[in-house]
Amino acid sequence: MSRNQRIGLIVAAVVFAVVAFVIASPGGGDDVDGGGQAARTTQTTRTESETSDDATEQPHETVPPEPAVARIEIRGGEVVGGPADIDVTKGDEVRIVVTSDADDEIHLHGYDVEREVGPGRPGRFEFTADVEGIFELESHAAEDAGRDPLVAKLTVEPS
Repeated sequence: MSRNQRIGLIVAAVVFAVVAFVIASPGGGDDVDGGGQAARTTQTTRTESETSDDATEQPHETVPPEPAVARIEIRGGEVVGGPADIDVTKGDEVRIVVTSDADDEIHLHGYDVEREVGPGRPGRFEFTADVEGIFELESHAAEDAGRDPLVAKLTVEPS
């Protein structure tokens, strides 16, 4: 392949990449969500407003944010940073991830949920907080060893 052919091939590849980027990227400065939805909604609303004087902007569906994840680490039989305080409102989605450097069983009282944890095996608690009160998340290994078993305190407030 001659030098000129190689240069032509490189130029063609760059042109192709630029065209692909322009086609694939969302257009307009109104794009809020990165997927072009806001620009399309705004454009449709403008068109409806231009054709009808009494057209009103329709509310759009909002996606609720993902619930926060409480991450708790147990190292050497102790909760790193001390037992966690997790405060939620009734009806909230609760996500708790417990990791441990040793095999253990973690129990959430009141909701009667147990998860086994160990090296490379986090325990994941995911549920809707539908019972109000204060609930303890405890380590069975710590309890069996005569140590404080408290891993976290979950407080579910009324909605």
